[in-house]
Amino acid sequence: MAGLPMDQRDGWIWYDGEMVPWKDATLHVLTHGLHYASSVFEGQRAYGGEIFKLHEHSERLIRSAGMLDFKLGYSADEIDDACRAVLDKNGLVDAYMRPVAWRGSEEMGVAAANNSVHVAIAAWEWPSYYSREERLKGVRLIHSEWKRPSPETIPSAAKAAGLYMICTLSKHKATAQSCADALMLDYRGYVAEATSANIFFARGKDIVTPLPDCFLNGITRQTVIGLAREHGYTVTERHMRLEELSDFDECFLTGTAAEVTPVREIGEFRFTPAAVSQTLVDAYMAEVQPKKAAAE
Repeated sequence: MAGLPMDQRDGWIWYDGEMVPWKDATLHVLTHGLHYASSVFEGQRAYGGEIFKLHEHSERLIRSAGMLDFKLGYSADEIDDACRAVLDKNGLVDAYMRPVAWRGSEEMGVAAANNSVHVAIAAWEWPSYYSREERLKGVRLIHSEWKRPSPETIPSAAKAAGLYMICTLSKHKATAQSCADALMLDYRGYVAEATSANIFFARGKDIVTPLPDCFLNGITRQTVIGLAREHGYTVTERHMRLEELSDFDECFLTGTAAEVTPVREIGEFRFTPAAVSQTLVDAYMAEVQPKKAAAE
């Protein structure tokens, strides 16, 4: 199953309010979202049959669409229900989910106010990238040549398809060098994020993470900040210069797909996954598991 092309898999996809067979969930080649990136999406995971932070993801999907000047036509509660229905229809318990919304094909051109808006939700098995033991070895990153642009030039708070073009380029270059990801700076030269994950640095009980003022403030990022503080760590969100990385002992990435993944190398900088990484890897995996109802 894992090796099949995405369009050849079996299952069901929620498409504009209806469940359709996976292979029938198609769109026209002149769809506006394909040509002009008028598309937003979410990445979320289900653990033990429950979708972690589902409502927060649904609300962000709606906000992202609003930033691109279109409305979904569904409330966050309705999107929540559709996501749960997709999980159930496909018989999945642990899964990755992809809600996506885009402008349709009524008119072709930059302007798209009259184009219909479509929403689809798919889910499939996509296990964690690494086992705990593999994760704690840490991954290697390169430096990206691309920078996160100014929020005056893009809707940087949206989870929008167009913002990932430079991420794909950076990721390709990283994997060509046998690395897992790439560290991106922002337009001012501050440390920003990896291609699809936020980044944290730690020394002792102090954790620092870049201020998300021109890139996505990830839901996993926010969760991990809360968990770190619960475990007695001080978390500071601020601008960071690249040369500061040598001041830290540990580094890790956070994201729906990455979960919490320690880093051992970013170009010339070296880190050793240790107590902070171990604590937050375990704390996050405990957090995402469905909470059993208290005994009556």
